[in-house]
Amino acid sequence: MTERLSAEDAPAGGAPAEEVPAEEAPIIGRALPWLLAIGGAIGVLAAFALAVEKVNTLRDSGYVPTCSINPVLSCGTVMDTPTAEVFGFPNPFLGIGAFAVVTAIGAAMLAGARFNRWFWIGLQLGVLFGIGFVHYLIYQSLYEISALCPYCMVVWTVMIPIFTYTTLDNVRTGRVPLPGGVRSAAGVLIRNHTVVLTVWYVLIIAAIGQAFWSYWSTLI
Repeated sequence: MTERLSAEDAPAGGAPAEEVPAEEAPIIGRALPWLLAIGGAIGVLAAFALAVEKVNTLRDSGYVPTCSINPVLSCGTVMDTPTAEVFGFPNPFLGIGAFAVVTAIGAAMLAGARFNRWFWIGLQLGVLFGIGFVHYLIYQSLYEISALCPYCMVVWTVMIPIFTYTTLDNVRTGRVPLPGGVRSAAGVLIRNHTVVLTVWYVLIIAAIGQAFWSYWSTLI
């Protein structure tokens, strides 16, 4: 049994709404504003904390960041690499700005704001860049730098659901058009969104365990 998208879920900007199974509509659509607002705020705080640590290291060359806990959990090691300034300035500054925008969008949605399709496509491109950048940093941390930044890991943790639920909601509402066959396959992911997140997190945890097994094994 299906129901047509409500006015709240229908893509703005004049595009016709597509029909989706009724059971697919509530949780993702209702969770997204909260996820953007809360996840974005957590991301801002983590990026701000890391920016403060970066500034402290620039002021005092002997400063040991509070997030440098052991040889593996060491944001100081990560901050001393070119990866920490991919665009020519400290990555946390980019995170503060990007997550502030995400937080504002979530807050606006909770206040009842609705956006045109072009806005959602722009947000989709933004979270696509974000998730790609995060996984580049994950690879660098695990296999090139051989150290983990705790605050960075908080950013990883919130970026994954922000990307996942933004994408699934854009697909669900038809804001991002897909061919029929692809949309049917995407429906499986929509119905099993918690499984998607769980598998994603498990894969990253497994990669962390494998990359630093020589250290973790000494703690057993």
